[in-house]
Amino acid sequence: MKPQRAVASFDSASAFLRVLAGHLHGRSSPVLGLGPAARAAGRVLPLVNRLPVAVREALYTWSGWSEAVREGRLHDVDSDEIARWAAGHYPRRRYPAVVIGSSSGALVHLAALAGVPWLPQTFLVPVRRHGIHPDRPREAMTALADARAAFLGANPHVAVHHMHDANQDRLMIRHMAYFRFKYRRLPAAYADFLDRHLEPGGTVLISDCAESRPTTSTGPRQFFQHGAVGGATEEEYARGGPRVAEFLAGYGSPVRAWDSPDPDSQSPEAEWGFDPALVPDLARLCAQRGWTLERLGFPSAQALSEPVAEAHRAWYTEQGVTANRLLVSSFALIDAHLPLTLGFVPYWTVFSTLPARDALDDYLRRAAAYDEIRLGVFSHGTRSIGLATPADWDLVLSRARHGACCGVDRAAFPLDFAANARFHEQAAKLPPAANRPGPAPWTWVRDRLGGHIEPVGSVGSR
Repeated sequence: MKPQRAVASFDSASAFLRVLAGHLHGRSSPVLGLGPAARAAGRVLPLVNRLPVAVREALYTWSGWSEAVREGRLHDVDSDEIARWAAGHYPRRRYPAVVIGSSSGALVHLAALAGVPWLPQTFLVPVRRHGIHPDRPREAMTALADARAAFLGANPHVAVHHMHDANQDRLMIRHMAYFRFKYRRLPAAYADFLDRHLEPGGTVLISDCAESRPTTSTGPRQFFQHGAVGGATEEEYARGGPRVAEFLAGYGSPVRAWDSPDPDSQSPEAEWGFDPALVPDLARLCAQRGWTLERLGFPSAQALSEPVAEAHRAWYTEQGVTANRLLVSSFALIDAHLPLTLGFVPYWTVFSTLPARDALDDYLRRAAAYDEIRLGVFSHGTRSIGLATPADWDLVLSRARHGACCGVDRAAFPLDFAANARFHEQAAKLPPAANRPGPAPWTWVRDRLGGHIEPVGSVGSR
């Protein structure tokens, strides 16, 4: 099976890969950094917002289902070929550093500033399934046992994290399951990329997001994760509560709390967390080749956004660019190229949730004031627990003299699927800075983030 058929294009890792590769090729990323078909679809997305809510929900659900792999074909998914496909996105030239590991939109902006590639540890393979209610996570865990085993049988060097989130992924998991796999051994294609494209004496930087979640072990190298990073707490996923009951009632669910499986372990978070099992292979290869191996550690995916934003401000100031305009991206609603071409400082939010909003607001209250803030809001189609509406985001917009949403239809949110196209279109029309900042040398970026980077020993441990 072709990698682009197996891997979800709507996932964060896939979008970030395309966005960063696009920047290194010298281009921006309309419509979430997806391909030509998505750009063509972007022209009709504004029409979708005029449809009734039920129709928009169905379109969103079935668009995701169309990318999902049939359970009977999971043995055809080849994680080694996916690694080769991922590495093939980048320009064929030498780089002073290569990043490998966890996903984060902030990491993408950091790599774009330094002009270096990132190779993901985690990818999403969506799996078609029917007949399981989204609010029955225990049933989903049991029903997909053979599917997990089939995938792992064909891919002996990865772990599978079966993530089930009826809060934020409610529409998608009506007819699919989320299998996120993490490389636990260094793929040959990644090693080959390093050999061909890392400069002699260069740096391999591990992107190490320490985010973890309670999980249920369902077999060797497989974990079931109920819930995800977002607006609901771990306790609410496990035990329920008033917000959960209200949410489920609003969607006409037959239950008022989820039948969450009992966790028996704490594992790297399915989407964002780093699995340290990959480190020994990297350490051995770097020792053999004379490369430096370092770790960029951060506690959660969005935690890196503040130091990355401040790094951009410092670099812009050194380049004579006024660093008082902020472009806020949201989940996969991101463009790594436009901030650097327009002179905007980038800040990435993990999702449109109140905790993500509060983290950005905390940064703005402590940072030197921005004159202008432009903010994108990702629509995931669900009135989820902890959702931050455009009105909630007005708090952070008020921190600047000029604050406005970028490409957001407030009335259509959270079913504002046209925002996927409008964010880029409106951001691209923003006036550029008087001076355009050039790329920052890797040594400058590394020194600027020095407080977050540490050397890795021969076997690697957090």
